[in-house]
Amino acid sequence: MPTLPRITGTFLDEITHDIPSQNWGAKQWRREFELYSKIGIDTVVIIRAGYQNKCIFQAKSIPDLLPVYEDLAEIFLTLADEFGISLYFGTYDSGFYWWRRTWWKEVDLNKAFIDEVVERYGHHPSFKGWYLCHETSKNDAHIIELFNEIGKHCKATKHVPVLISPYPQGAKQGGGGVMSLDESFDHWDRIFDATHGAYDICAFQDGQIHYQELPRFVEGIGDLGKKHGVTIWSNLETFDRDMPIKFPPADWRYLRFKLEAAAPVAEKIITFEFPHFMSPNSCYPAAHNLFDRYCEYAGI
Repeated sequence: MPTLPRITGTFLDEITHDIPSQNWGAKQWRREFELYSKIGIDTVVIIRAGYQNKCIFQAKSIPDLLPVYEDLAEIFLTLADEFGISLYFGTYDSGFYWWRRTWWKEVDLNKAFIDEVVERYGHHPSFKGWYLCHETSKNDAHIIELFNEIGKHCKATKHVPVLISPYPQGAKQGGGGVMSLDESFDHWDRIFDATHGAYDICAFQDGQIHYQELPRFVEGIGDLGKKHGVTIWSNLETFDRDMPIKFPPADWRYLRFKLEAAAPVAEKIITFEFPHFMSPNSCYPAAHNLFDRYCEYAGI
């Protein structure tokens, strides 16, 4: 009997950029990391350690930073050390300069931020990677310059794998300008070529296109990964883009479809994001039920 696909990594979103805070402290995070060690989640990814004037630690490199009362970076890394979990550290998103095409300012802020992160946290054995938090669907907003400059600085400062998680410009993305799958493949063929060596792993988000498009999209991205030497993971979204509210936990039936569509191609399946949308500890009751359905399916 074939092994059923499993989720083995999750993002952590503690800047609370577009989902509610669960107001967890060290006690709740310990309970969550202990769960990960039991169910096979061996990787966590801080999706963005800093955004605008917010950060998960009291960073000197972020201008006009709001007060930070708890060093979440230290909490996450210490727990990851204890439970044998690999942590990918997310970079900084100004939410401003790169959208104004002032990409060099975004790069300078990130280089200072990355240097500070390594000085403070680089000694942790669980610090196993970086995450470039500038998400994109296409060759836009100087993404090639950002990937090259920030990704290569990450590697020069602490040489561990670098991860990106872009998305297809599909019908569920919003903002107009829907692209066909062939258009997406053309853009990412060129982006991968122009950013060779800036990152190692690409985990495309899977929620922006119609479900029936997903198998072909996953296959096409897998082919591009082989062509350009990029390891392909999948970012399985455990929240629902089909509902008129932002964002409830996903319907298990659709989540299973996406999980099984990714499995033949992706070397690893991670999710955005387990603590809110799939954890039995989540503030959403529907997440508890989603966790139960997943455990039944995976034999956990």
